[in-house]
Amino acid sequence: MIIIGEKINGFIPRTLQAIEAKDESYIREIAKSQTEFGADYLDICAGTAPDIERDTLKWLIGIAQDAVDTPLCIDSSDVNVILEMMKLVKKPGVINSISGEAGKCETILPAIQGTDWKVVALTCDPNGIPTDPEVKFKIAESLIAQAHDVPIGNIFIDPLVTTLATTGSSLLSFNEAVRKIKGAYPEVHITSGLSNISFGMPYRKAINTQFLALAMSAGMDSAIMDPTSPDMRATLYATDALLGNDDYCMNYLTAFRSGLIGPAKKA
Repeated sequence: MIIIGEKINGFIPRTLQAIEAKDESYIREIAKSQTEFGADYLDICAGTAPDIERDTLKWLIGIAQDAVDTPLCIDSSDVNVILEMMKLVKKPGVINSISGEAGKCETILPAIQGTDWKVVALTCDPNGIPTDPEVKFKIAESLIAQAHDVPIGNIFIDPLVTTLATTGSSLLSFNEAVRKIKGAYPEVHITSGLSNISFGMPYRKAINTQFLALAMSAGMDSAIMDPTSPDMRATLYATDALLGNDDYCMNYLTAFRSGLIGPAKKA
């Protein structure tokens, strides 16, 4: 699993509070803790009003890069902001995101051609976010075709899971789309913002952990998630072992022995 740490995101209330208070120590700590618990990339999303997004992202990127060497995932709905932020990072990471919406592929894809940048491609278009897995697949197919100059292993398709509270078939639709996409393009990565599915529901971690396990079984091999959560880590390691991706369960056993998973050790 390729883990994109989700916590440096202004849409998360505690992080927004730190952004508004200019609390550098909190941002630094969550950058370090996510890296410590296995994040391959750190998502950096301002989650602020457009007029201060650029300055907020610059501030967050500076703190994160000063704290850790983990590559970043630059996250903005404004492609021009993304292009500006790309110039500030020390090494290529992930662009989040392109989609079927006009102007996004045309702006981002030429900027990453011939580089080591990865890109998240969302299965939405001017008609919105589809629930039909066949439509999700068709959009993914179009995005992959437009990204023909980007190595397919550098493309992360996000089939955009809908919220369970409003769409009871959200997981079923997502997993069917994953199977279709991976069946046609085995080398492409599949990612998702895990917590989206549980929005508006109580006891969200129960839904999030089960979504992680079930989506992994369908072929999802990346996630935008909280690696500092013991429940999420345990689910990830256990599912990987159950799916036969962990020879002799060595990763699971190592994680347990090192304290990454399992009951909290008593002081």
